[in-house]
Amino acid sequence: MNIRREIELFLRATGMRPTRFGRLAARDPRLVFDIRMGRELRPNLERRVRGFMAAVRENEVQA
Repeated sequence: MNIRREIELFLRATGMRPTRFGRLAARDPRLVFDIRMGRELRPNLERRVRGFMAAVRENEVQA
């Protein structure tokens, strides 16, 4: 799945604000806004973002 789509679905499912997501996932509060404007992520950052989303989902399931 496209990383942009994954992030948008994640934000909708968790209710997390885009700036908070960017700060926590990549230390970049503009990350989501930049992706929405066409920014392409390098593979390493994409893995980090996906790992962050997976970790949050895992913690929500365990809670």
